[in-house]
Amino acid sequence: MHFSAFFILFTIIFIPLIYKLDYRMGLEKLVKTSLKPERIILGLMSGTSLDGLDMALCKISGHGLQTKVQLIAFETHPYNKDLKDSLQSVCFKKNVDLENLTLLNSFISDKHAEYILSFLKKNNIKPNAVDFLASHGQTVFHSPKNSREKDRFNHATLQIGDGDMLAVKTGMITLSDFRQKNVAEGKEGAPLAIYGDYLLFQNPNENRILLNIGGISNFTFIPAGAPFTEVTSTDVGPGNTLMDQVCRKFFGKFFDEDANLARQGKSSEKLLHQLLTHPFFKANFPKSTGPELFNLEMVNDAIMKAEIHNLSKEDLLATLNKFTAKAIADAITYYEAHQEHLTVYISGGGLHNPLLLQNLKEYLPQVKFLSLDTLNINPDAKEAILFAILANETIYGDMKAFGPKALSMGKISLPY
Repeated sequence: MHFSAFFILFTIIFIPLIYKLDYRMGLEKLVKTSLKPERIILGLMSGTSLDGLDMALCKISGHGLQTKVQLIAFETHPYNKDLKDSLQSVCFKKNVDLENLTLLNSFISDKHAEYILSFLKKNNIKPNAVDFLASHGQTVFHSPKNSREKDRFNHATLQIGDGDMLAVKTGMITLSDFRQKNVAEGKEGAPLAIYGDYLLFQNPNENRILLNIGGISNFTFIPAGAPFTEVTSTDVGPGNTLMDQVCRKFFGKFFDEDANLARQGKSSEKLLHQLLTHPFFKANFPKSTGPELFNLEMVNDAIMKAEIHNLSKEDLLATLNKFTAKAIADAITYYEAHQEHLTVYISGGGLHNPLLLQNLKEYLPQVKFLSLDTLNINPDAKEAILFAILANETIYGDMKAFGPKALSMGKISLPY
C-alpha cells in the first residue's frame, strides 16, 4: 500500500495527542478512505482550449492493472466570455500582469468550487459522499527545456487553481498540482495520460493508440501485451488551438462548429509545407508542447516565409485543419513503422470536427480509427477520468503496475 502501516498506526493513535480534533479528523478520513474497497473520486480537467471545466464523477475499485472505473456522471461547465477573456490575458504568454495572475489563481478556484457543488447538486449527490477531488488545474504556461534557447533552467510548467482553496470551498480532500512530481523526476510534466491510458486500455491482442485531440494533440502508444516500460505518451502538435485562435480573432466565435467555416475555404499546400518545417516536428518523441508555441504569431511567421499574400480567413482555417491532421498522421506513421495494424481510439474536442477526421483518414487510409466510446469510455470525459485515476493511484497504488516504484502524484489538501 502507498500508506505504510506505521503511518496508519501513527495517524490513528498518536495524532489525537498532538493536534486539534478537526485536523486529526481530516487525517483519519484520509487514511480510512484509502482502505475502502471502492472510492468515489471527482476528476477535474480544464485544458488548453480554455472552454470550460470537465467534471467526471467516478466510482473506482482496485488499483494498478486491477483498476475498474464506472462513470457515474459527467458534465462540462462552459466558461463564460468574461472568464475566457480573463484566462486568455494570462495563459500561454511570456509577459503578463503578475497581480492579475495571482488574483486569477484564487478566482478560478472559487469558480471551480462553485461549478463542482452545482454539478453534485444537479446529480443529487452530497459533497461528503465524494471521497476525493482530483484537480488538474488550469495550465497558464508550459515550458519544456527543448522549447527554449539553451539556458540554465530545466523543464517547467505552471497551473493555477489552488488545491487548499478547493478543499475548503467544497469540503473534500483534494489532490492537485499533479504535474510537478513528473517535472521533479526530470520529465516534462506532460502528457500525463500515459498512466491512466495504460491501466484502462492495455490489451493483450491489439496494438492501440489512444489519441486525444484537445487544444493540443497527444497520444499514448500501447503495443499489444506490452509492459508499462514499452508504452510511450507524447504530444504531437496542435489540436484545436490554432483553429480556435483564428475563430476568435477573425470570426468572433470560440470554435469552428462542425468545420462549417473551414469547409468554405481551400487549403494552401504552400503554407502547409511551411508550417510543417517547424523545429518541433524534428524533435524526438516523446515531447510536449502547448499554445506557447502553436499560436498566431507562429502562423503569421509561416505565412511571411511562404510569401503568401492572398489567403482568405476561410482558406487559413482549412489549412490549419489540414496541418493539425498531418501532424497527427505523421506521428502515427512513425509508431506504425514500429508496430503494424494499429487501432486508433479518438477522444477530445477534435472528435467533433468532421473535416479534421476526414483529413486524418485521408492521410492514413490503412489505419482503423474509432471513437473511444467503443471501449465504453465517454470520449469527452476521458481526460477528467484519467486524473481521477491518478488520484486513486496516489492514495491506493503499489509498485506492481509501473515498474520500480509506485505512482504518486499530486499534493494532498485537507478541507479542515
